Amino acid sequence: MKKYFPLVLRIIVAIILIQTLRFKFSAHPDSVYIFTKVGLEPIGRIGIGIAELIAGILLFFRKTAWTGAILTLGIIGGAIMMHLTKLGIEIHGDGGVLFGTAIVTFILSGIILYSYRKDIPIIGKRL
Repeated sequence: MKKYFPLVLRIIVAIILIQTLRFKFSAHPDSVYIFTKVGLEPIGRIGIGIAELIAGILLFFRKTAWTGAILTLGIIGGAIMMHLTKLGIEIHGDGGVLFGTAIVTFILSGIILYSYRKDIPIIGKRL
């Protein structure tokens, strides 16, 4: 079980990242609202969508999991900060689900990064 735990976490985070892409790339009204409110519509919406796609793909491979985790931490860290400073916890009556998902994704990405820390070039052997 211990052997498969990091793999399961990688798959969960990758699925979360990839399933949100349909909202960003299809210009769903909620996604457009969020990125307009933070001043990043449309370039930021599409750019962050591409970054999330790359992070999701990197998480599927063991050797690049650490890179995907770092990228995810950066992306989701930014999303959490936007929720706390400009958007608020609840978006269009979602009960805070989007914010909660961001928190869970951030925590899981931190665990993934910790699990694959030895794969990081140069500094990984020292960790």
